[in-house]
Amino acid sequence: MTYQGLIHRYRHLLDLPAHTLNISLLEGNTPLIPMPRLSTEFGCDLFVKFEGLNPTGSFKDRGMTAAISEAVGRGAQTVICASTGNTAASAAAYASRAGLRSIVLIPEGKVAAGKLAGAIAYGAEVIQIQGSFDDALSLVVEITQKTSIALVNSINPYRVEGQKTAAFEICDVLESAPDWLCLPVGNAGNITSYWAGFKQYQKGLPRVLGVQAAGSAPLVLGHPVDKPETIATAIRIGRPARGEQALEAAQQSNGRIIAVSDAEILSAQKILASEGVWVEPASAAGLAGLIAESAIGKFDTRGKKIVVVCTGHGLKDPSIITESFTSPKIIPANYEALLSLVGA
Repeated sequence: MTYQGLIHRYRHLLDLPAHTLNISLLEGNTPLIPMPRLSTEFGCDLFVKFEGLNPTGSFKDRGMTAAISEAVGRGAQTVICASTGNTAASAAAYASRAGLRSIVLIPEGKVAAGKLAGAIAYGAEVIQIQGSFDDALSLVVEITQKTSIALVNSINPYRVEGQKTAAFEICDVLESAPDWLCLPVGNAGNITSYWAGFKQYQKGLPRVLGVQAAGSAPLVLGHPVDKPETIATAIRIGRPARGEQALEAAQQSNGRIIAVSDAEILSAQKILASEGVWVEPASAAGLAGLIAESAIGKFDTRGKKIVVVCTGHGLKDPSIITESFTSPKIIPANYEALLSLVGA
């Protein structure tokens, strides 16, 4: 049967109201890519769950199909979200698909151009606020409590229902849960969703390594970060909406949440690209955490089955690459000039 999207495939496992309609862009069904060189290096079977191949380029589409489908089913005409970029693009795309108005609040000057372009292309009304993501989320919550506008941030419970399907897919491919799941943690909806999915699917439970950026690591520090700073814009969040659930997932799985530096994140991004998988910086945090923990002897990878979740495509935030790119050499348009430059 032709693939028809996550709600169609997993509806019997999703806690969605009866009024929910299926608004889909054929999200999900993303590849679990073997990483042979990394597997050899770590002595394990290492896979990347590449969520950057969702319709708008990030894992947010999994939750958004559920959130928008529910909102449309109950007659919502307008949806709103606060975003560091990926949620904005996803919300705008699915709202456009459903014929809804979408409003996006972003922190001024803190969103990667590739993500902002997506939200605009899909027709969102983008509003910048003079504050952080957390300030934007507070405003979004307030306006949805006082009006009929529908909230589609990750505190919307249907977002978790959609996002947990990634755990189902991993188990379907591997025929069991992996030994470890390594993934970035920003607003903490994704780690919460994966853990819920593995528990529900009953094909084993992985240990979970959640990874934050050192400049934006409230769950590691044990307190909110008022002015989070990191090159990994997708996880630049100082007050995670689902922070408590993330800590529970780490504890219940006998895992942990750690922080890594921006330098470690960018190094992991290059390593992934060397195996053909280009991800935005935040998406490399899971691998960066695995490398960091292994280097200090806190992560025994030998013989394990490990899945690294890469949440967004590199095209979401290409500036990191282009800013360090040296202008290419210019040669005459003839064979001799090319041969002299590249060699035999």
